[in-house]
Amino acid sequence: MELTRRDALAVLVAAGAGSLAGCAAPRASDGDAGTGDAGDAGPVPVGDSEMETLVAVAEVVYPSAVDGVPKFVRTYTGGRVDADDAYARGVAAAVGSLDEYAEEFHGDRYAALSESTRREALDYMSVDVVDPVPDGTAAQRVRHYVVNELLYAFYTSPTGAGLAGLENPPGHPGGTESYREGPGR
Repeated sequence: MELTRRDALAVLVAAGAGSLAGCAAPRASDGDAGTGDAGDAGPVPVGDSEMETLVAVAEVVYPSAVDGVPKFVRTYTGGRVDADDAYARGVAAAVGSLDEYAEEFHGDRYAALSESTRREALDYMSVDVVDPVPDGTAAQRVRHYVVNELLYAFYTSPTGAGLAGLENPPGHPGGTESYREGPGR
C-alpha cells in the first residue's frame, strides 16, 4: 500500500492541525535544527536531521507492506510543527534524545543505523512500555512525540486505516453501503 501526501493532509485536517499552508511547500531545508533561512521569523526547531530521524522511526514502526513513508511523514510532521511551536520544540527535543541514545549505545545517529538496530534501540529504550509523557523521561518523550504521533498519523490516514481494517470504525456510520455489507466482506 502506498502512503501519499493526500493521506497526510487528510490526517492533518481530521486532527485540526492549524493552517495547512505549511503542507503545500516543504519546510526550510537547513540540515540542522535551530537554523532557518534569513527571512524566517525565527529558528526552525524541526529541520532535515529531525525529519530524517522521524522517517527512520516510521520505517520501523509502520507495517512493512507500506510504501511512501518518507513523503507521508514529512508532510504530516511539517503540518503539525508549523501549526504548533511548542509541539515542534517537543519533537526536536525527543528526536535529540533518541539520537543521543543511539550514539551512546550504537555509535551513530538513529537514522544512520540499520533497520534491525533501529528496532533494537527502540526496544532497549523501552518506548513500547513507558507511558507517553510530554515532559517526562527521554523514553517517555520519544514515545509521546515520536512513536505515538507517527502511529496516530498512520492509523488515522485512509491508507493506514484500510490496511488495519478500520476504514469504517465503530461509531462511524460510513453511509448506506456499510449497512448492506456484512463485517466479513
